Amino acid sequence: MSKKPWENDSCEAVQAYFTVYRVPVAAALWCGIPVADVEDHLSQCQEVVKGILKHPYIHCLEPRCRAIHDAIVKGLLPCSRENGKVVPTQEHVAADRRHVSRQHLKDWIAATFPTDKPEFLFDAVERNVHPAISVEAFQALQADRHALEAKLETARDEYRKLRDERNQLAGDLQALQEQTQHPKLPGPRSETTYLNIIGAMLAVMLNKNSAGKANSVFENQSAVISNIVAHYGAKPGISQRNLEEKFSEAKRSLSQ
Repeated sequence: MSKKPWENDSCEAVQAYFTVYRVPVAAALWCGIPVADVEDHLSQCQEVVKGILKHPYIHCLEPRCRAIHDAIVKGLLPCSRENGKVVPTQEHVAADRRHVSRQHLKDWIAATFPTDKPEFLFDAVERNVHPAISVEAFQALQADRHALEAKLETARDEYRKLRDERNQLAGDLQALQEQTQHPKLPGPRSETTYLNIIGAMLAVMLNKNSAGKANSVFENQSAVISNIVAHYGAKPGISQRNLEEKFSEAKRSLSQ
């Protein structure tokens, strides 16, 4: 049977808040010694004075023990005995019985050694934040960065779309340029077809129907040419001379 959400919640953050360490244990963790190895390493230490241990090769252990004890004596770091209950500043606690809570230790290290952020106290975000920047400010900057990255990706998509359209237009332009530079002239068969169509249209316009009535208002070829030039003379190829030549060719093609 699956567990309920509250049964899976280890409450690590809350438990850690109330965790207390003996001063040598706190110093060892501060030195980066894994939790599982702390007691083994502490057993190899020599007690220089009460509550201060010296390790044969982990040289940071002794000075960190001294720093924690010094902060407790000066009232900068609250301490307790084994029960975890913080004692008043003026109350003396034997050095070998001094304990510090995780949260008090974290606050003291952050204030006294702002560039030193041991992993057992500070999470990944806190370790990556500059001491002059709060976690909230870092998270706000991170959110802004994600928003900018999303906008940048949208801009990249738009750029790719515009680039593809530009490439398509460039290809179309090149094809048009090639057509204008190397126009394909109609072959003999196509030209004959066009001439036959022109000749047939001209004949229909100038002929009469079975009742003897003219098919159009144009009496002759000259009238047709004059009307075409009057309406479409500005178009390429539309001139009286050219139309006369094409009409003549059309008549010959149609009569063959």
